[in-house]
Amino acid sequence: MRAVSLVRTILMSITYGIGDLAREFDLTTRAIRFYEDLGLLEPKRAGPGGRSRVYSGRDRTRLKLTLRAKRLGFTLTEAKEIIDMYDSPRDTGAQLKKFLDVLAMHRKQLEAQMADMQANLAELKTHEKEARALLAKTGKTPSAAKA
Repeated sequence: MRAVSLVRTILMSITYGIGDLAREFDLTTRAIRFYEDLGLLEPKRAGPGGRSRVYSGRDRTRLKLTLRAKRLGFTLTEAKEIIDMYDSPRDTGAQLKKFLDVLAMHRKQLEAQMADMQANLAELKTHEKEARALLAKTGKTPSAAKA
């Protein structure tokens, strides 16, 4: 257990520049600054006048979780709420319930989109079949119609 804690401490003490994170996650520095403006990332400032951003391991993890949430269809606001829950010392049960509620909502949205896409695909296949039948009546092959 101590070894895990030590590894976590070491990983969280590593710092990153904005360019490092941009390269690692294939983002623009502007996108990273946008996530910072939304409060998803909280870099420290360094250098003359605090012009350089120094991101912690925590920031890197939050960025990774943000991008994962985006891939799952979450809004950035939803991503921030969920990620912030794990930063707070509140009741874990409540956090997990909220997370499950958000996941259920997104699952329903994806299922509805999938049903719509399946209906569209079925309609497309019907039109394709009708067009092939009409084309066959003209005596032309589908490959000749493509030319």
